[in-house]
Amino acid sequence: MRQKFFIDTHKAATAPVIVGLMAWSGAWDNPTAWLYLALHGTYGALWVCKSRVFPDKSWEAPCSMAYGLMIWGGLTLYWIAPWWIVRADVRATAPYAAGCVALYVVGVFLHFVSDMQKHMALRLRPEALVTEGLWSRLRNPNYLGELCIYLGFSLLARHWAPLLAIALFVGAVWVPNMLKKDRSLSRYPGFDDYRSRSWLFLPPIW
Repeated sequence: MRQKFFIDTHKAATAPVIVGLMAWSGAWDNPTAWLYLALHGTYGALWVCKSRVFPDKSWEAPCSMAYGLMIWGGLTLYWIAPWWIVRADVRATAPYAAGCVALYVVGVFLHFVSDMQKHMALRLRPEALVTEGLWSRLRNPNYLGELCIYLGFSLLARHWAPLLAIALFVGAVWVPNMLKKDRSLSRYPGFDDYRSRSWLFLPPIW
């Protein structure tokens, strides 16, 4: 089996799981729970669609059932936020919720547009570096987009635990993957120049 099977099935399960949590806690009147369902649920559906239309080759690698279940279990940490929202009956204020939605929308743009740009660029020029558009100043705009997406709906919980889960993924999975990709791309002529004028993941805030 491939890693993408376990990732995609987890993403597809997100919306039903959130609905199940809402049913379990009777949170049908909680607008924040509904908003979370709309954000994280649509992200799961969009991911599955992206996986079919312009898949990421890094998730095509075969894996054992044990490793696949470990992936599934690790991704379940992202469900801490909806669990806390329904358990603690968290209700975000309208301005706070609007900020979370805005952050999510920015993340969807960065993540999906950059992945599509990379997909098409590699189809047209498979042996060339992708250094234009969203990739011109950031070497991993897709990861920045994912960070904005997860922060967008995780911040709705107003609790540190979902943020800790995101930090664990960034430190244990995302950054190592980015550094591994840099080492792989270093074989291309011009990579040193590209690296010198771009940021790995987060642009400076000044």
